[in-house]
Amino acid sequence: MEGARPSSRWEQLKEEIRDAAPSLGIDKIGFTTADPFSELRQVLERHREQGFESGFEEPDLDKRVDPSLSMAEPQSIISIAIAYPSKLQNPPKSEPGAFRGMISRSAWGTDYHTVLRDRLQKLDRFVKERVPEARTEIMVDTGALVDRAVAQRAGIGWSGKNCAVITPEWGSYVYLGEMITNLPFPPDEPITDQCGDCTLCIDACPTGALVGPGQLNSSRCVSFVTQTKGHVEDELKEKIGNRLYGCDTCQVVCPINRKKHWSHQPELQPDPELVKPLLKPLLTLSNREFKERYGHTAAAWRGKKPIQRNAILALGNFKDRSAVPLLAKLLAEDEREVIRGSAAWALGKIGGDEAEAALKTALEQEQDSIVLEELNKALAVISSSMLQ
Repeated sequence: MEGARPSSRWEQLKEEIRDAAPSLGIDKIGFTTADPFSELRQVLERHREQGFESGFEEPDLDKRVDPSLSMAEPQSIISIAIAYPSKLQNPPKSEPGAFRGMISRSAWGTDYHTVLRDRLQKLDRFVKERVPEARTEIMVDTGALVDRAVAQRAGIGWSGKNCAVITPEWGSYVYLGEMITNLPFPPDEPITDQCGDCTLCIDACPTGALVGPGQLNSSRCVSFVTQTKGHVEDELKEKIGNRLYGCDTCQVVCPINRKKHWSHQPELQPDPELVKPLLKPLLTLSNREFKERYGHTAAAWRGKKPIQRNAILALGNFKDRSAVPLLAKLLAEDEREVIRGSAAWALGKIGGDEAEAALKTALEQEQDSIVLEELNKALAVISSSMLQ
């Protein structure tokens, strides 16, 4: 690398990379320094103090803000964005007796971790073909750095009030990844915030998880709740609605996203029957069947239990009487207390003699304290509804 005029050499390579980005499957690319994200540190500390973390993040705050802790002597970071679809073509209808759930747009098609890693590896090869001595560190969502902070500083987009990076071209329907490198690329300018006075995302959040502009209480975020494995609070059970994985509300209502839909990335195109599936068949999937159907998607990373639990809650929210026999069977026979407890809640929501009988039978044999509590609450709900 010695002997070259750095400013012209790296500016030229940067332009080559930018020109090549579409052929590498990258929709937008930006460059920033590898300086620490010092201002972010205070934000993350406050977020932790308020109990707003999800628990899925890198626990070491230093690693989250300092690129040099992920790669020695970094000089710059290349941020990439890949646009994903927002609309289903000919979506199947949800009907009484055949109700359907929804999987978030962010989990349509092939797992975005796989797609982003593929694109970043192509970028890595492109760079090293031109600079063999280059060092790189690829990060995709599970890396230490905060993808949104990198993308914002690299000029990919601005950080919206819904905590998503919003790009002028693609809206917020983008996946983000980055590559730390020891090459001194000139940085791009950040994009000015364009949310203005709009608060539609904050107003529309089903649980009030957006506690302020760019502030998310993860424990109340429906997207986070759908990915947990334990029992769900009663209030949040109803707020989940028919969501099986993730939540798109704060993106759907964003004016920047209006009429934005991207179908040019073949791996990310959804199968309507997979992303808007019938609820009842989900409850009888074996581990092997679940892996065959959803193993290639981002929705599979927590296993089948959260999705099955959410499907049960959705049947309860739909008050689907046709599901009572299946829910009664789960309540009586399933080994997982979370599934039994959720089935009890759903039967209480649906109500009727058959549901009440199943709850009373389960009450006689159940030993788990939380499930017993759910059974008693469900029976109380049915009793109160009969008095009205």
